[in-house]
Amino acid sequence: MKMSTYEILCCPVCKGDLELKVVEKTVLESGEEDVIEGTLRCQKCGVDYPISGGIPNLLPQNK
Repeated sequence: MKMSTYEILCCPVCKGDLELKVVEKTVLESGEEDVIEGTLRCQKCGVDYPISGGIPNLLPQNK
């Protein structure tokens, strides 16, 4: 997930801000950081969304 993508994301449930926790990242030829593994956490509702293989899974979780 490119950092430019992170800047426009919000929680799909409550539209709150997402906090990024990076486990693995790389730098693209363009100089932009690319998050390979990590987590996006909603600061409002406390839901975690995983980033795996560079792809954030923002599907709402079933409870």
